[in-house]
Amino acid sequence: MSEYLSVDASGRASSSNVHKLSGQPTPPSSTSTLLLQQRETALRKPHNLKREPLVFFIMRLNLKAVLLLLTVAVMVITLGIYMRCAAFSFSPDFVRQLSRRQTYDTLASSAAGQDLLSSPLQDIECAINQEYSIHCKRDENANEVYVPFSFLRQYFDVSGAVTTGGSSGSEAAKFNWMHSNAKVNLPKGKYDPRGVFMYFENYNVEVRDRVKCISAAEGVPVSTQWEKRGYFYPTQIAQFALAHYSKNLTEQTPRIHILEDADSNQMEWNTPKTSNMTRIWHHKFNTSIVQFETTIGYESAISIQLNQTQDLVLSVDLLLVTNSSSLMVTVLNRDTKHSYNLHYLAAELLLSVQESNIYYGLGAGSLNKWRHITRDLHIDLQKGIVMGDKRSPLKVRRSDLEVLSIAFLGIGFYDNITLSTSDHLAHFYDAAEWFVHNQDMKTGGWTNPVRRSLNGFAELRPGWISAMGQGHAISVLARAYWHSGGDMRYLKAASLGLQPYRIYSRDGGVLAQFMDKYYWYEEYPTTPASYVLNGFIYSLLGLYDLNSTAPGKIAREAGKLFAQGMHSLKKMLLLYDTGSGTSYDLRHLSLGVAPNLARWDYHATHVNQLLLLATIDSDPLIAQTAERWKGYMFGKRAKHN
Repeated sequence: MSEYLSVDASGRASSSNVHKLSGQPTPPSSTSTLLLQQRETALRKPHNLKREPLVFFIMRLNLKAVLLLLTVAVMVITLGIYMRCAAFSFSPDFVRQLSRRQTYDTLASSAAGQDLLSSPLQDIECAINQEYSIHCKRDENANEVYVPFSFLRQYFDVSGAVTTGGSSGSEAAKFNWMHSNAKVNLPKGKYDPRGVFMYFENYNVEVRDRVKCISAAEGVPVSTQWEKRGYFYPTQIAQFALAHYSKNLTEQTPRIHILEDADSNQMEWNTPKTSNMTRIWHHKFNTSIVQFETTIGYESAISIQLNQTQDLVLSVDLLLVTNSSSLMVTVLNRDTKHSYNLHYLAAELLLSVQESNIYYGLGAGSLNKWRHITRDLHIDLQKGIVMGDKRSPLKVRRSDLEVLSIAFLGIGFYDNITLSTSDHLAHFYDAAEWFVHNQDMKTGGWTNPVRRSLNGFAELRPGWISAMGQGHAISVLARAYWHSGGDMRYLKAASLGLQPYRIYSRDGGVLAQFMDKYYWYEEYPTTPASYVLNGFIYSLLGLYDLNSTAPGKIAREAGKLFAQGMHSLKKMLLLYDTGSGTSYDLRHLSLGVAPNLARWDYHATHVNQLLLLATIDSDPLIAQTAERWKGYMFGKRAKHN
């Protein structure tokens, strides 16, 4: 049977069945009947006779055949890529991270996985160089082993601490790893011999534990570094002076509260009936002063009541007539509500403590002699508390102190009483005067009155001279000479201080010679020579300071010694470079032993010194070495072969 389609005038299609053998219709079968019904239904719907789109033709294809063809194509392409890129592989880190991520996702998707993820790390023994073992932790899932930082700190000489960011502490905790906790101080400009000394404005010598107290008789620190009884250490005294000189240049102008000057500023003094206080005219000073006289006992003292909480530096011009005369200051610790009495006596006494009474001696020579006294009450109180309770001394905050009263006992005179936030120049000149009055006039040195033992070297007996101490002292005196407007006492002492630079250590000076060729100024005049680097550079700075401030012949002499030292430094500097740090000295060459590696704070001092020298000497060796050594502080090392 053939089907023919025709279109009528209305556009509808019609069909007719024609028997090929005759024009008579053939009775339709059941199947034919069904097909005819479907065709009639379709023919009732109008449609265009336009050609069908290609996409409809593709959709009529067998889907199974299409999928089969696609599968074969993918396999062929994959095989081709594999054959051409057989050497390609993913990085181990990528594979490890992918595996770790998949493991974590799998575990996190199940309750059992949550328990496993929160499970503690496993214990594991860590064998260190097959010499000993320590306890470590292992994360088997992450293929990691965790070593305690307490071990790493000592093993690698590093430091670290857990900190919490933000002022409120709301940020997540962070562990800060530091290869070195020492600080490099970059110069702010060319070094000025009349200005700040290096970075000493950051020094607070008097608060150091190895400073027993500030002598009331001399106004300078008393050291316990190598002798517990206390002694005057020239290097420490010079650092005290240079720190205060530098602070005077860098800090704000201090606030000064004048209490009594017997002229325009007068206080209402509490004077018991048995005591007497009068203001009289002093013809020599051309000013008024206060005269006092009391009986024995604190109840007879003349006093003023105060409530000073921030101005804790006391200054007073004082003359005591009798041994029983004294100045007493009462200070309250507002935190503990405990009060202390600070006594300043005309006696040969360094420091003594009896319960809440702390005694400082002004020296027997203070009787019947005017003295200008400057005392930091916070430091005097703190040192007294340490003396009274060495096992667990109370650390007193400056902000917790309040000056309650000032009183005088016995017979004497006073004038110009002030309380201020600081008086740096007074401390500086106290130290400068100490150097003037305590110099060995024969050798020109400021001697150290204690024994000093350095491993492997012959012991230094009391009376030895340090090139570092000499250099520091000359730096102080050069500044005092300039700042005072030319006081020749300071210049004379500084000039005489050059003498030990010319005398060999074995003869009582500080001069040594390396390989019989390069001259070196010894911080410790040992036998054999030790060649300490930082002390040598400090001795050079003293020479440079005097060369820049002294007149004529003295300047030329200091300049010649400085040039000689700089020549040696440039020739020997790299002997101190270990490739990851520096050596403190050259004992590994002098004694044939292991190097004496510099601690990070001393290494930082080496860097700071070279950075300063680079501002006055343009030789690239100095600046380049300083930069390399600075890199060591951040974990950098010299390249290996």
